[in-house]
Amino acid sequence: MSENDYIVNVTAKTTYVKSQSIPEKKRFVFAYNISIANDGKHPVTLLRRRWLITDANCKMQEVQGDGVIGKQPRIMPGESFKYTSAAILETPVGCMQGSYEMISDDGVEFDAPIPVFNLSMPNALH
Repeated sequence: MSENDYIVNVTAKTTYVKSQSIPEKKRFVFAYNISIANDGKHPVTLLRRRWLITDANCKMQEVQGDGVIGKQPRIMPGESFKYTSAAILETPVGCMQGSYEMISDDGVEFDAPIPVFNLSMPNALH
């Protein structure tokens, strides 16, 4: 077993959802598209997620649960799983980060880090 056997890379792209946001009521909605790529040598299954969502007031929400969007996807080597979800903040700017708890077909459990990414209303950051 080598560290290179279990490589999962996570990338995120975000969009401000103006139609669902109500800035005057401190409601800012952001969609995020996640891609989970299995760059290792073994099939892996996503068991659980853990998110830390922080707004511009340093208010932090922790979200944990089984799978993502109601699924526990099994991802083959060289393939990826993509999904879209959303977060609601009280400020026009924030960030998210976290990890996915994974298990390989050969029983190795490991965490796949989700690098920090920004959530920001257009023109909120210069």
